[in-house]
Amino acid sequence: MSNGVDTSADKNVLDLTRNTRNRATTRAVRATRDRLQSPQGSSPAFDVEMLAMHVAASLQGAAVVPIITLLIAASGAYFTAQPHFLVWGLFALTMHAIGILLVRRASKHDITVENQHNWRRILLLSQVAMGMSWAIFALQDCATCNPTAFIFYKSAVLLLALSITAMASMLLRQAVLFGFLPTVVALSYVAGTSRNMLDLGLTAVFTTALIFFIYITSRLHQANLKLLSYQTEKDDLIAELEVAKSLSDEARRRAEEANMAKSRFLASMSHELRTPLNAILGFSEVMATEVLGPLNNPLYKEYAGDIHRSGSHLLELINEILDLSRIEAGKYELSEESVSLLELAEDCIGMIQLRAKSKNIRIEEQFERDLPSLWADEKALRQVILNLLSNAVKFTPQGGEILVKAGWTAGGGQYVSIRDNGPGIPENEIPVVLSAFGQGSIAIKSAEQGTGLGLPIVQAILAKHGGEFKLKSRLREGTEVVAILPSSRVLESLPAISEVKAVEPRRRQFA
Repeated sequence: MSNGVDTSADKNVLDLTRNTRNRATTRAVRATRDRLQSPQGSSPAFDVEMLAMHVAASLQGAAVVPIITLLIAASGAYFTAQPHFLVWGLFALTMHAIGILLVRRASKHDITVENQHNWRRILLLSQVAMGMSWAIFALQDCATCNPTAFIFYKSAVLLLALSITAMASMLLRQAVLFGFLPTVVALSYVAGTSRNMLDLGLTAVFTTALIFFIYITSRLHQANLKLLSYQTEKDDLIAELEVAKSLSDEARRRAEEANMAKSRFLASMSHELRTPLNAILGFSEVMATEVLGPLNNPLYKEYAGDIHRSGSHLLELINEILDLSRIEAGKYELSEESVSLLELAEDCIGMIQLRAKSKNIRIEEQFERDLPSLWADEKALRQVILNLLSNAVKFTPQGGEILVKAGWTAGGGQYVSIRDNGPGIPENEIPVVLSAFGQGSIAIKSAEQGTGLGLPIVQAILAKHGGEFKLKSRLREGTEVVAILPSSRVLESLPAISEVKAVEPRRRQFA
């Protein structure tokens, strides 16, 4: 039977979800394969991003190297009184300008995975060009200067240039090595030709510093790669969570719409279902009791009784389904009034007493007297207690015992507890029993099977009252159910007027 909800959209959502997941899986597999094939074990996309970050950092710090170069050239020309330091400064500025032009050109082009190797070579060549200027500086000599002071000056300048270049080019792999390898060659040449211990020491110190900065920049490069990887994974995870959330919200909305449509349909079918059933029950009862005359065939009377019993069972099932549907649809309204929980419990025990006696089941009462009234729906609470008592009688064996208790809760509310010594419910089946249409294994094997809607209706009614339902059971020891009503439902009793004699509550007697 159709419920008026088109399911084609749901199928589209499922297909869209599957395609999205397939595309995401394909992208993940491709990215992993590219990362494994990369010599450094990183994704080419990360290399492109690192190259772009290096270009941006070079443009931002483009003015640092010219200032340092001018200071070095000016100080060298001043202290040595030799103009070739100014010529060197002009050459270094030219090399730096060429490098900045290349970097600016790279910033204007779109660096992709396909062309990032070419751009990397171009940027490394600009570093080599700048390194040639530092190699030329390493070849400088001063005949009129103190050799020791000049060596210290030259070593300080080269180490400063090495540190600045290492910090500025750590995002470009092997930039420090390619940039200062010519300087190491120049220092080695000077030390080999002069045989001076200071030149040898400068070569050794600078080479050691170069190796150290290469190691540091390599570690910093790997750390930046890991940060990019973590950031990408975080972004992918956030995007996937957003997609999953949107899909779950859409699925929940459709499920709620379908559930509400079902509940509205069942709630509106009350009259249409009950009217023919009432006719079936009435006519079958007339035929079974032979009100209009005897039936010629005794089997007809038996069939009429079967029809009446089946109709009664079907009407009970429909009533429970409609009650639960009205609650789910939000159309179950409470008709609240002052109600005595003790009187309701006594009435329900009286109504169920006949069924209990047919199975030789004894029902005992333990009531706390003088309980004040409750502000509740009498019909709904009566349905709660009757459902719980019916279940207790149904599953209690012959000659069993049922204990009904009513009294105060620790929080100032009131409760009704019904405990039997039946077969009990396995612990893993309790959630099933509490769900709609759920039945435990013992109920399925029992001859008196129900609809599985009694306990869900009890929970829903108590929830409408702001109360609570608890079920405790141990296998082969019995079951205890507790219906709790909150303290906000308890009516405060006023003190009796001294001039008027209080009326004693009427005690109900049952056979």
